Amino acid sequence: MSVNDKNKDIFLCAICNIESGTCNEDCKFCTQSVKYKADIQRYKQKEIEQIVEEAKRARENNANGFCLVTAGKGLTDKRLKFVCEAARAVKKENLGLILIACNGTASVEQLQTLKEAGVDAYNHNLETAQDFYSEIVTTHSWEERYQTCKNVKEVGLRLVCGGIFGLGETQEQRVSMLESIASLEPMNVPLNFFIHNPALPINASTISREEAFDLIKLARKMVPNAMKIMVAGGRELMFGEEQYKIFENGANAFVIGDYLTTAGKSAKEDMEELERLGFKITREKN
Repeated sequence: MSVNDKNKDIFLCAICNIESGTCNEDCKFCTQSVKYKADIQRYKQKEIEQIVEEAKRARENNANGFCLVTAGKGLTDKRLKFVCEAARAVKKENLGLILIACNGTASVEQLQTLKEAGVDAYNHNLETAQDFYSEIVTTHSWEERYQTCKNVKEVGLRLVCGGIFGLGETQEQRVSMLESIASLEPMNVPLNFFIHNPALPINASTISREEAFDLIKLARKMVPNAMKIMVAGGRELMFGEEQYKIFENGANAFVIGDYLTTAGKSAKEDMEELERLGFKITREKN
């Protein structure tokens, strides 16, 4: 695979699942919902010491961002306190990581509290098109998601906003989602590809590999000012032996290590392969 100067610089992000599998929402694509009884690890709060250790490991793996993720519709008082505690503990280590929170719907006041605790960015995905959303989620609205993203911008946090492909949506709906994302002018756009789980009510994704590459190109074209177009969940399964070709198609970031409830490729393997192909792992200053 050839590498040109334009796409040599690659950003890496690590995810830390600090509260797992406790969500009461009915998102049909998500194993974290208690409604579907998927066979995943479930826990209320990860130990702060373990979160800090994972942050250190992320830094060793050349991650630029470190994302604190909680299951659940949004930030409760208890959850907000916990995320702030985790954020302060990670920041205290001076690891040079961009600290991202991903905790569902959030008010301006809650986001301001996170910012004061050291959070640099907030990740809240629109997931899919506005006119398809009710087909996959009934317990909260697309509009709530969009408003949270606007709240993120209002408090001056960096917005990370993307979605997921392969839920049964049409190509027109994929374009619609990207139009909505573009309207928010996010700094980073994570693109996920649905991973089938037998416990979930959605069938296996019907997106071909070529279609997936085309969707990355489309995202880059439709959200041209985004600093990062990131391929997140589903990278290994969707792209297989061609997964590093995502950079030829407009991506310049991916998630390194494990995902929320599924294992990722070995970080060591990824870093060795990136080096072999001539990519440079780069860092954004926080």
